[in-house]
Amino acid sequence: MQKIMIVEDDPKIAEHLKTHIEKYGYHVTCVTDFENIMEEFNKINPDLVLLDINLPSFDGYYWCRQIRRVSVCPVIFISARIGEMDQVMALENGGDDYITKPFSAEIVMAKIRSQLRRAYGEYATRTEERVLEIAGLKLYPERMEMTFRSKTVSLSKKETDMIENLMERYPRVAGREDLLEKLWDSQDYVDENTLNVNMTRVRKKFQEIGLHDVVETVRGAGYRLKVSWKDDVH
Repeated sequence: MQKIMIVEDDPKIAEHLKTHIEKYGYHVTCVTDFENIMEEFNKINPDLVLLDINLPSFDGYYWCRQIRRVSVCPVIFISARIGEMDQVMALENGGDDYITKPFSAEIVMAKIRSQLRRAYGEYATRTEERVLEIAGLKLYPERMEMTFRSKTVSLSKKETDMIENLMERYPRVAGREDLLEKLWDSQDYVDENTLNVNMTRVRKKFQEIGLHDVVETVRGAGYRLKVSWKDDVH
C-alpha cells in the first residue's frame, strides 16, 4: 500500500483529501505538527507528498527543499496562490506539480496516480536516489550535493560531474580526456586550462567540507582521488 503524506493546515481540506484518497486504497497521513514536518516525513517515509504553501512558521517552499535533501519522492503543491511566479517557485524549489484551490478531488487523484507511475511504475527509470560513497564521503548527483560527516556543500552541474567521475574511477586515475568528454561532449571546444580552473573549484568544494589535498594531479594522465581521511572516519 503506497503512502501519501498531506501537509495542509486547514483541517477541513486535509480531511477532505484524506477521505477521498483513501477510497483508492492508499495509506494517508495528515501532518498536524507543522513545526516538525521532517520528523513526520522521516517516520512515515511517504511515496508522495501533497504540500500547501501557506503554512505556520515556514512556507511550503522551505519544506520542499528540506524534503529534497533526503528524498526524491514526488511532491505536489496545493495552494490558493494562482500567480505564475508561485508555480515557478514551487517547481524551482523541488516540486513536481502544482494544483490551485479550489480543486477537484478527481484532478488531485489523477495527478497523484500520474506522479506515482512516473516515480515507481514499470516505466520508471529509477526508484531510489543514486548515492556514491567512499569512506564516509557521499555524493548525491541528483541533488548536486556532497556531504562528509555533518557538513554539506552545494555543487554546480560541472562540479558534480567531475566529482562523480573521480569517485567512479577511484582508486584509478580519471583521465583528462574522459573528464573533458563527460563535461563538454566534445574536447575540441575546451582547452586544458579550462579543466584546470574547474578542478580548482572542485578542490575548494572539498575544502568546504573539511577535506584538504584529496585531488591528486597525475602528470600526463589526469586526476585521482586521494582518500587520505580513510583511516580516521570511524
